[in-house]
This record gives sequence, C-alpha cells and structure tokens, in this order.
Amino acid sequence: MSPGRETIGIGMVGHAFMGAVHSHAWRSVHRFFDPPLVPRLAVLGGRDEARAKAAAEKFGWEDVETDWRKLVARDDVGLVDVCTPGDSHAEIAIAALEAGKHVLCEKPLANSVAEAEAMAAAARKARDRGVRAMVAFNYRRVPALAHARKLVASGALGEIRHVRSVYLQDWLSDPEAPMTWRLRRESAGSGALGDLGAHIVDAAQFVTGDLITGVSALTNTFVKQRPAENGGTDDVTVDDTALFLARLSGGAVATFEATRFALGRKNAMRLEINGSKASLAFDFEAMNELQWYEDSGTEAGFRRILVTEPQHPYVGAWWPPGHLLGYEHTFTHEVADLLDAIGAGTDPAPSFDDGLRVQRVLDAVEQSAAADAAWTAVEERK
Repeated sequence: MSPGRETIGIGMVGHAFMGAVHSHAWRSVHRFFDPPLVPRLAVLGGRDEARAKAAAEKFGWEDVETDWRKLVARDDVGLVDVCTPGDSHAEIAIAALEAGKHVLCEKPLANSVAEAEAMAAAARKARDRGVRAMVAFNYRRVPALAHARKLVASGALGEIRHVRSVYLQDWLSDPEAPMTWRLRRESAGSGALGDLGAHIVDAAQFVTGDLITGVSALTNTFVKQRPAENGGTDDVTVDDTALFLARLSGGAVATFEATRFALGRKNAMRLEINGSKASLAFDFEAMNELQWYEDSGTEAGFRRILVTEPQHPYVGAWWPPGHLLGYEHTFTHEVADLLDAIGAGTDPAPSFDDGLRVQRVLDAVEQSAAADAAWTAVEERK
C-alpha cells in the first residue's frame, strides 16, 4: 500500500462466477493501478454459511455474513458490491445507498424498468450526499473497445451509418442441460436478452456515443423444459435468443443478436461499426485486437490494430507491448475507475441512469417481440 492512501472496506453479496472475478479485481487493483482508496476485502455475503466461508477462504475475504442486511449495516463496509441474481439487485442496492454505502451492481441493473427506475432515483439522491453508484458493464473496460470509442469520438469514422453487434454462446444448446436460475423469469428477468443482450446494447451506445431510440424485435425459446434439480422437469420462462433492429439517435441503423444456442461459439461478443470514412470491428474472442478499414482508394480490406501499447486505455498499468490481457483485467479496470471516481468525488460511468437506459431498451425489445415485431420506441426518462 502506497503511503497516504486510505482503505475502503468492501462488502460483496454473492460468490459464484461474478463473485470470483470481482474478488480478483478487488484483490489486484491497487497492485497495478494507483487508486486513491485501497480496497480491503472485509466481508463476503452468501446464504449458505459453509459455502460462503469456503468462498471467503478461497478468494481472500476476511469475514462472512449470511444476511445481506447485516453486511450492509456493518461499520467496516464502505462499498457494497452486488453480485447476486437480478431479482435482488434493487433491494440490496437501494438499502446500501440509503445507508450511505457506495455501490457497484452487476448488470443488467434490474429485472424490470420499475426496479431500475427506483435504483436510479436512489442513486441520484445518494449522489447529493457524496455516495456513488456504478453498474458493472465490464466490456467498456476492454482496452480495444475503449480505444474504439476514442476513434469514433475523434471523427475518424466520419458519419456513423451501420452498427451490428452479436453476442453468441452455446452453453444451453444441449436440451438436457439442467435448469438454472438464469432460465427463470422471476430470478433472471429475461434470458439471453438480459444476460447477453444488455452487454451489446451498452457496448454499442458506449462506443458510438448515441442512444437506441426504437426497436423491432423477435425472441424465441427453443427448449421449453429442462431437467429439474430434484427430478422431473421445470418450465423455462425466459427467451433463449433475441434479435432486433434498431435506430440510433445519431441516425445510424443497427442490428443485434443474443443467443446461448450458437454451437461452437463460446463467448463471441462482436461489434462492427461502418462510417462514411472508415470501419472498425471487434470480437471479444480476440479481445486485444481491433480490425480497422479506412477508405484510402488504394488499399483493400481490414488491417489489425494490436491494442497493447502503453498509450492505449488501461494497458500502461500492465505488461510490455504485445503481452496480452484477458477477461479478468476488465473487472480490475472497472473497480479502478470506480475507486478513482469515489476519491475524486465525481460520478462514475456507467451510472445507474445508464443502466436504466439499457433496461428501457430491453423492455422495448420484449414489448416489440410480444407484438409480432411491431416498431417500439424506447421510452425516454421522465
């Protein structure tokens, strides 16, 4: 720990997949970056005490709580990290903000627009008291996508005309894959739409700087029942895939596809933007690269930009050029930005208002799909 830096106690609720990567980020951030606050892994929350204790020992947490309310109330917790299923995001985050604790909340922000509105309102109220809140869209912290945003903002692409984005996985393509909370509307809110589609909605809006204003959508559930934990079957109550057309506020048209049934695709989160002067393309399965095409009249095809130079976003804190970063680094970048904002007394991004905006897009997609792909405007914030 560098001299003069204060600590901040982190209380994290949830310790599965997201809990593991968030734990890694909190452990490592001050060893590679120089945040004004050094995180202390004070307490890990989980409903099962034995499992929570095992996770705490594995990931480096000092203590455990089986009641998230007790975790929020602890004097040694200054920031609450919400890594639970979406049905509990609103209750935990709002309680933490009202208790004066900073909040990092996993995406999507909530399971409904109403919950997201309540969370955003609580965050705005807390902000007036110096309490900060951020939603965890970690792909914003991929250096290549952060660099892509800079290229678009610089005008290098010219007028943005086309945006196309997909998020393809295959982990549910086997109809015998067992039921999980991600397949129940009451716990997950939606299926591939919220799990994967939220990421590509946020990434498209982040990189272009424009907002999605309307959509025409369809969703589908390929496997309507899954093996239950205790025998028999359970009904799948969310979508397996979502596809939609969209218009952006800057005039571009866009396409989006999210599915967990694309055989052979493990984590293919892709974004391509075509402008009047140039195009760029990104694929998370080659996350250290951008593909770039500039219409010079003499060259054909895309060229590769290896985004590992120290002048690229976040990269200077890590390894020499050409030494690649991975998935876990995006979360370290995320918490570094949040700690910087808390220390500076500024609003972190993406804010809960940004998360609400994504939630409104997801809601418009579901409304459109339920109305046979009718064009549906994205509701503006009231």
